[in-house]
Amino acid sequence: MTKRLLHIVATPRGLASHTGRISGVLLEELHAKYDDLEVQTLDLFSADLPAVAGVNIKTKYALMTGQPIDEAARGSWRSIERTIEEFLAADVYLLTVPMWNFGVPYALKYYIDAIVQPGYLFQYDEHGAPHGLVHGKKLVCVTSRGGDYSGPLASLDFLEPYLRTIFGFVGIADQTFFNAQPMDVTPELRRAAFAEVLSDVRSWVAQDEWGVAAQVLEQPIPAGAKPAVLAD
Repeated sequence: MTKRLLHIVATPRGLASHTGRISGVLLEELHAKYDDLEVQTLDLFSADLPAVAGVNIKTKYALMTGQPIDEAARGSWRSIERTIEEFLAADVYLLTVPMWNFGVPYALKYYIDAIVQPGYLFQYDEHGAPHGLVHGKKLVCVTSRGGDYSGPLASLDFLEPYLRTIFGFVGIADQTFFNAQPMDVTPELRRAAFAEVLSDVRSWVAQDEWGVAAQVLEQPIPAGAKPAVLAD
């Protein structure tokens, strides 16, 4: 059964970056193990991502409150839905993410804000409790950090906790992180960090088995059909 992997690249340096090089090795290992693997790459720094602003933010709240939307608004909102559909069509997500100022690069936050929409990736029940709608998926995150945030500086790491939380919130419980650190202290420490994380990557690929089935959308999401109406 074909496995679909969406490689979400959140570094403007691509394969020239620390995270890009590690993700490249990970993909090579996965291709060697799974000959039916299909990889789609989404470069967040070059992609034309829809904005959750202007007409789209007005449409979002109109849908949530059961207000009518016109054809222009519906057409614009479809750009959000297509981005969500692309995300949901994958079995596995590979995030290539450097730490920027203790958190994620702005392009990744922009993307997450576009796809994490009520009624599409999560919903609230009648008691107000949120429930994720994305199940049976794997999330693999490759991150790099200039310093070492595994010890005394762990409280400054807002990258891994945020990604674990937001993707767990939408229902993705199977999460694996490979954190290369420290990368900007000395060449010796950088080489040691590379060697350690690449060893971890190869061990994980050798041991892990993928038995997931994608939530493939049979038809495009109809605009306005997903968000539960909120009382205004």
